[in-house]
Amino acid sequence: MGAFYQRIELAAEASGPSEEIEALVDTGATYTFVPGSVLRRLGIRPTGQREFEVADGRIKRYDIAVALVRLHGEVYPTLVVFGDEGTQPLLGVVTLETLGLGVDPVRQRLVPVRGLLL
Repeated sequence: MGAFYQRIELAAEASGPSEEIEALVDTGATYTFVPGSVLRRLGIRPTGQREFEVADGRIKRYDIAVALVRLHGEVYPTLVVFGDEGTQPLLGVVTLETLGLGVDPVRQRLVPVRGLLL
């Protein structure tokens, strides 16, 4: 699958300031990963930490929090990871599933998908 990018909007709360960023759609990333400075600028503060395995196999601890994400007219809370400065924002699979979106790898776009209650 070729890599593609998606513009998303992040905010701490619905009535507060928001910021639009371009994130790499990454179904190999569990959570949405954003430079910490962007999240802090929006008033989003860490609420915990988790360990993550990064691309080179190392294990690193990152701060996490809940943020609002807006995409395709939908707004939902999602877990975000405070990335290092200058890192590429990633749109992870948990956020995609929360928004009811899947990946069309041929057309390199996000598409609506039904949730499952099986």
